[in-house]
Amino acid sequence: MAERRILITGASSGIGAATARALAMPGACIAVHCRGNRTGAEAVAAELRAAGARAEVLVADLTAPEAPARLVEEAVAAFGGLEVVVANAGFADRTLVGAMTDEGFARTADTVLWGFMRLVRAAGPHLQRAGREGGFARMVAVSSFVAHLFRTDTALFPASAAAKAGVEALVRSLSIEWAPDVTVNAVVPGFTQKDAGTHVALEAPAWEAIISRIPLARLGKPSDVAAAIAFLASPGAAYITGQSLHVSGGVVI
Repeated sequence: MAERRILITGASSGIGAATARALAMPGACIAVHCRGNRTGAEAVAAELRAAGARAEVLVADLTAPEAPARLVEEAVAAFGGLEVVVANAGFADRTLVGAMTDEGFARTADTVLWGFMRLVRAAGPHLQRAGREGGFARMVAVSSFVAHLFRTDTALFPASAAAKAGVEALVRSLSIEWAPDVTVNAVVPGFTQKDAGTHVALEAPAWEAIISRIPLARLGKPSDVAAAIAFLASPGAAYITGQSLHVSGGVVI
């Protein structure tokens, strides 16, 4: 396979790290982004190199307005271009609307929605160039079931839901704007296991109750979501664009 130049945000653990592993192969050049967990990102990069890929660790706080453009510039400088961007950076916020502050809502919007907007604005010209030059250029955004599941027996994540819904709307708009050079899709994970030692939004008893409401009767694994992302980034997904693929065990049907 020809060289593929890939940027994955939020790749020091969880879904981002699993995606990097799923895309690692000889000929792949993968930029592993992290905000602060450089140790985790370096460990992921070492795994990628062991799989035959080239890997670079890039550090940026995507809430800073200039950071996404700088991140793209660093990835392009390292690899000479970009064919694939996986926008995974984000976090879950359970704060209800009545208790939410302007600052808290802005933090989620800046990281998830504005971070994605600024990232695609910076990466777009590089992806479109790659597509016009005969490559298969891909943008894949990681959304969340919280933008789709609203029930009295399930935790609500209002700020995260609003931001992820905005990401999915941008995906649909970009799929038209960038066609036919770049496919743009989203994956929508359900309740997914976290790496040991990382932040979790719910305690163990809540997770146990949730599993009983998932048709496939288990939490998702980061590798489940990574497999879907890897497919959307592959030649086999050449005729798929503007879609949101749910990887949720059926929790959203």
